[in-house]
Amino acid sequence: MKKKYLEDIELISEKLKSLPRIWDGKTAILEMKEENFNWKQMEWWGFYFELLVKKSLNNNFQFPGDKFDKVKFDMKRSINWDLKSHGIKTLSHSIILNDEEAVRKSIELNKYHGLLIAICDIEYNDKDRSFQKWHTELKGGKSLYEQKREERTTFSRYRKTKAELLELVMIVLNQKNLSKLDVFQQGRNANGKPRRPKLMLNLEVSDKFEFYNLKY
Repeated sequence: MKKKYLEDIELISEKLKSLPRIWDGKTAILEMKEENFNWKQMEWWGFYFELLVKKSLNNNFQFPGDKFDKVKFDMKRSINWDLKSHGIKTLSHSIILNDEEAVRKSIELNKYHGLLIAICDIEYNDKDRSFQKWHTELKGGKSLYEQKREERTTFSRYRKTKAELLELVMIVLNQKNLSKLDVFQQGRNANGKPRRPKLMLNLEVSDKFEFYNLKY
């Protein structure tokens, strides 16, 4: 019998094959602003990917997916799916996933859990940070988070100005292969209590999992 999540993968592959390949930062942020969808976020390209997926799959998938405690998964059809983005020029080949306990509960409920990962080539801000200045002005000034960060350090990361979609990777997790993921132990909350650990995927060993991809 055909596994139900394979229908999810067929729908994702069919509906997302015509996604735009080039994501210009300013155009994407203005589109997200129009949709009132996370347009103030520094890592705009990951949220823009989520918006594109939602627009393409809204009639076929549930947004968001199941919720376990405070964790909501991005979408669901036969199984829950997490949406992630990864730049090929980053030094790390690992992607931080979702809350470990929530993913385990998702697998307990549905037997499987899906990862949908956009692999992108990224361009960064110019030296005078014109894109960063434009985005800050659009937001109406620096956020409280940015102000507090500047109190701690003068260092500010260059902002991503454009992303080119190269490939979509779909990975299916289950109870057996979950142990092949790493565990990322976060820091502490404001109250001093340790944050719950998250799972982490090393893309260099993604072939150890049930793996599907769509190239652009």
